[in-house]
Amino acid sequence: MNSKRVVRASLILLVAALAAAGWWYSRHNGAQDGNRLVLYGNVDIREVDLAFNNSEHIESLLVQEGDRVRKGQLLATLHSERAQAEFNAAQARVASQQAVLARLETGSRPEEIRQARADVAAAEARLIDAESTYKRTQKLYKNRAASKQAVDDALSGLDTARASLKVAQEALALAIEGPRQEEIDEARAMLKASRAELALAQEILGDTELYAPADGIIHNRILEPGDMASPQKPVYTLALVNPVWVRTYVPEVYLGRLAPGMTAEVTTDSYADKVYEGWVGYISPTAEFTPKNVETPELRTRLVYQVRVYVCNPQGELRLGMPATVTIPLDQPQPQAGHSAADCTGAETR
Repeated sequence: MNSKRVVRASLILLVAALAAAGWWYSRHNGAQDGNRLVLYGNVDIREVDLAFNNSEHIESLLVQEGDRVRKGQLLATLHSERAQAEFNAAQARVASQQAVLARLETGSRPEEIRQARADVAAAEARLIDAESTYKRTQKLYKNRAASKQAVDDALSGLDTARASLKVAQEALALAIEGPRQEEIDEARAMLKASRAELALAQEILGDTELYAPADGIIHNRILEPGDMASPQKPVYTLALVNPVWVRTYVPEVYLGRLAPGMTAEVTTDSYADKVYEGWVGYISPTAEFTPKNVETPELRTRLVYQVRVYVCNPQGELRLGMPATVTIPLDQPQPQAGHSAADCTGAETR
């Protein structure tokens, strides 16, 4: 009788142990039931190295490590005197070339045309006078009252007056017609080049200021005022804290039931009463062995696929390395490819 009781007790303990092992295995390796998948992982974040797109000494740094910044917030500035002077010079060149083009496109002013007409009238009067002088000189020469040199001088004056009249007439024609189209096209091309120089100078001036590319937290402040900055030297390291993502691993047997865009719920031990809304953002195309810091020695040799579950983190409660539990309902309809099931703009936990 005693031996039967011992055997019966041993069987009961064995069944209880097997049930406990099955419960633990299911908890740490996949679904708790047929309609949901429970995974375990750690919170991960992305970081950005922020550098000036210019080489100059740093004038001011406006934030410290740990400061939360918003997209578009000014973070640092460089000495900008040289860039400002180049910008002012480029602005002046554009204004000058605009005036040249405007003058050419407007054409001759009425006053210029009237002046050209007056020049023609004056040249015509000088020509009449030169003709009279030449005729008188010829007559005097025939009467032996003037020398041959005087006749030659009068003829030269007549030729000069005729040429002056022709020049005045051509100037009047040009004043009436206005600038040539080729000159206007040249002025337009020079104005376009001047504007391109101004845009470049404005870009260089803008590069003396460093702005936050996204919401986040300053992780590292690497340089200080007075240091020489360059595009190869980061000034800050910015942690992009929204959205964050949970790095977890899924066994191959559940791979066919997951798709990017599926909704998920994330919980942590630190905020046990909060459920964070998330979505499956990435499923690795290649298998790998289970990381040693995630599973027990018995499960380390199992092949799994990395999954990234993105989580809205508007209040900054989820931090790098924090353990997290991910629950994915498997009975939800699979979204279309590329669909994100959550938008962190204004998202809140529950």
